[in-house]
Amino acid sequence: MRALADDFAAYAWAPSTEELARRAGLDPVEIVRFDGNVPALPLPSSRPGALAGALADVNCYPHGGYTELETAIARYAGVDPENVVLGAGADDLILLCARAFAGPGDAIAIPPEPTYPLFRIAAQLAGATVGDEAPALTFCCRPGNPYGDLPPLPEARPLVVDEAYFEYAGETAAGLIHDEDIVVIRTFSKAFALAGARVGYLLAGRELAAELRARQAPAPVSTLSAALAVAALREPPDVSWVAEERERLADGLRALGLDPLPSRANFVFVPVDEPASLAERLLAFGCVVRVTGGGIRISVRDREDDDLLLDALARVLDRAPVAARNTLLQGARRARTVRATAETAIRVRLGLDGGGRVRVQTGAGLYDHLLEQLAFHGGLDLVVDGTGDWETGPHHTAEDTAIAVGEALDRALGERAGIARYGSATVPMDDALAHAAVDLGGRRGAEIRLERDPGLARHALESLASAARMTLHVEATGRDDHHVAEAAFKAVGRALRAAVAREGAGLPSTKGIL
Repeated sequence: MRALADDFAAYAWAPSTEELARRAGLDPVEIVRFDGNVPALPLPSSRPGALAGALADVNCYPHGGYTELETAIARYAGVDPENVVLGAGADDLILLCARAFAGPGDAIAIPPEPTYPLFRIAAQLAGATVGDEAPALTFCCRPGNPYGDLPPLPEARPLVVDEAYFEYAGETAAGLIHDEDIVVIRTFSKAFALAGARVGYLLAGRELAAELRARQAPAPVSTLSAALAVAALREPPDVSWVAEERERLADGLRALGLDPLPSRANFVFVPVDEPASLAERLLAFGCVVRVTGGGIRISVRDREDDDLLLDALARVLDRAPVAARNTLLQGARRARTVRATAETAIRVRLGLDGGGRVRVQTGAGLYDHLLEQLAFHGGLDLVVDGTGDWETGPHHTAEDTAIAVGEALDRALGERAGIARYGSATVPMDDALAHAAVDLGGRRGAEIRLERDPGLARHALESLASAARMTLHVEATGRDDHHVAEAAFKAVGRALRAAVAREGAGLPSTKGIL
């Protein structure tokens, strides 16, 4: 076996979520990863249904190649399909370019350290050295990693531009690929939320693209991953909200006395003293950041998770919080759950001692609204993000969301000691009147009577009660089915508010304290 350079170091993956949870003494579901530079949630295009056709043919090779995917990428990138070369992630294509342009005795120029380590690895695996003296190939990273900067394009040729984060920056070198010495590499791992699928592509002039394609292994992308990428390109994501959230996060970091660097990517870099020590202390709160380059790199997630990180930083640094204390942090009665089925993928964040963070977004319309009302009147923090087959009807999405929220409630209650256990409420709403009573003793049961039901309200409440291991009685009357359902959900929320209240040390029963 050919020896590698003495200073060669293989790519080092970050620890698994399970390993980090063991170190922090937390459940793996409580670990929030700010270290991967990927979206917090998958997109609707990654629903299992997107794979149905590919699964039916999974016994076959992709005979004829990936015409549909290459055509979709070409349309998205504004090039011809002949300019597109697919790979198993951008990493596969970085390695391809290195070995295609360089070999033993050659030099490959890479961005200044710190930078993405695979540039150096690719050069050394090709047998080349890393250096700027008459390089056979030059790598450029725009936006840069880990700083998020947008450096100027080098004048050296051949040039490979890594644009993994270009969607967030809005600038690309794709218009230069007709200079046969320029290659642009992109990925579906970031903006398209398909990191686990391992799909990347490069853009190059026709002759160069053909030459690079000839140097690949056959069928470098799985047919399942190709199907996911095709589905994602049907509705490319709008990432404008990421830039807005990035700036809000940066403002929060500055409010804590930190100095994040300007970023054009989906992360921010914060120079700090002793970054490894800071990262370990943040891990105690379930927050995982990347230690690199004399600081910490923080992936932008969403407002709720980013506020969780800001709150954890305030506690670790002993600074005043920049917002209300987040009840989803360690020490509060909280839970994070994921429910995935053939039809849906639902993620729930729940805090019983709420601060008014309520957002339910699954596409199920009315039933999202009803759960938001339940949480608001229950004094809960509830954030639900999900995708489902709601284009065929809301049934699966509404049902699975109610189950996922119930499972989170069950988890957040823990052993259920020290709660009031029982709660009841009456809610009048316009023409509707609802009564609800709950028992959180751990036995499942539901008696739901709705004089009018918009379709799934009774079933959703039954699903919630069963998953939460609670007994639920609801009766609601009225002339309007929407009002009847909404009054019922509000009453259940208010009954839950009373039942989850802290009271004593044990679990109250009808015969005393258990």
